[in-house]
Amino acid sequence: MQYRIMQHSGDRLSVLGYGCMRLPEKGGRIDEERAQKQLRSAIDRGVNYVDTAMPYHMGASEPFVGRALREGYRAKVKLATKMPHYNVHAAEDMERFLSVQLDSLQTDHVDYYLIHNLQAASWKKLQGLGVEDFIRRAVDNGKIRTIGFSYHGGKKDFMEIVDSYPWEFCQLQINYLDRDNQAGLEGVQYAAAKGMGVIAMEPLRGGALARASAPRYQEIWDEAPVPRSPAEWALRWVWNLPEVTLALSGMNDEAHIEENLRVADEAGAGSLTPREIDIVDRVCLSYRQSLKVGCTGCRYCMPCPSGVQIASSFSAYNESFTGAAKGIGAPRLRYVVEASGVFTGVPRGFASQCTECGKCLSKCPQHIAIPTHLKEVVKKFEGPMTPLLVFALKGFLRFSGWRARRKAVRQ
Repeated sequence: MQYRIMQHSGDRLSVLGYGCMRLPEKGGRIDEERAQKQLRSAIDRGVNYVDTAMPYHMGASEPFVGRALREGYRAKVKLATKMPHYNVHAAEDMERFLSVQLDSLQTDHVDYYLIHNLQAASWKKLQGLGVEDFIRRAVDNGKIRTIGFSYHGGKKDFMEIVDSYPWEFCQLQINYLDRDNQAGLEGVQYAAAKGMGVIAMEPLRGGALARASAPRYQEIWDEAPVPRSPAEWALRWVWNLPEVTLALSGMNDEAHIEENLRVADEAGAGSLTPREIDIVDRVCLSYRQSLKVGCTGCRYCMPCPSGVQIASSFSAYNESFTGAAKGIGAPRLRYVVEASGVFTGVPRGFASQCTECGKCLSKCPQHIAIPTHLKEVVKKFEGPMTPLLVFALKGFLRFSGWRARRKAVRQ
């Protein structure tokens, strides 16, 4: 296992982090016996960073991690979890949620604490509620060791958030396909230049890049002098970046875990040759050309007067054809979550809100027929079940927040 140093903490962290959002399931619940064996085996082989969050697996991930890290395994890892800021309505909620999380994780401190899916508007709200005082107290009391945030928005807001507080690390989606999407590679480099640690999430884009083996891609991969799987290429591209401290992988299959561990033993910063980088770049170009909508996520079309989140709508739409999930299950859920603002508290806007005003058309450098494609998004993702899905998601969050507050009061 290779390791890199987190600058602020000085921790020597495995380049492969264990993400606990996609643990193996049986009967709709975490298959605890199998998941624990997988997690402990990875730790025994050098993985020392474990990432979870309150909403993962409908609230079951943190308690599972707490149980799985018994018998001395907690001392072997740096543990990361996240503040569910979408459920924070008062200053005391921050203390309550952290208390419940520590109890669920069966620990007295969190090594890496992130504000989950932070956005510019939600950060301002938290600042108004005294989040900086909360962080200071939690650090002084030893409950939090290192503070950061995870992020899924655009470059401009990302840089403003980075500059607004002395963050120690951040967690961004970065892979060879999304180098220009969201905060992208520019965001990775900006954070690293500020001295922040960078956690790469979705290095395989939810598994989509692990399946980038269609003939049009495989022909390019086959040009490489060393044969590698699409998953290995994707991981090596992320680990080739010296700015990346570690990459999280949501591992739930023994063969995939074995491959990830093997690659993590070999892939170092700057290890890809110019020829290999060119091969990855050409696969990336071919992949983008196969997308239903040629949106690069540049966001020049924004803001939409009607509030439509154009880039994320097209991203989910493309993922329904080329992503990890077959059909529209996961992409549709992602689309509804982002459009409704369930987790951020800031509604981003459904594609059906488009009025065809045409203002986006003159701004798009790709000359995409945006209103036409938004109609396709509506047809693919929206329907009578959409309001029910939003209602169910909001209900789950309200219930999880109520349960956490109730548990905190009892302690």
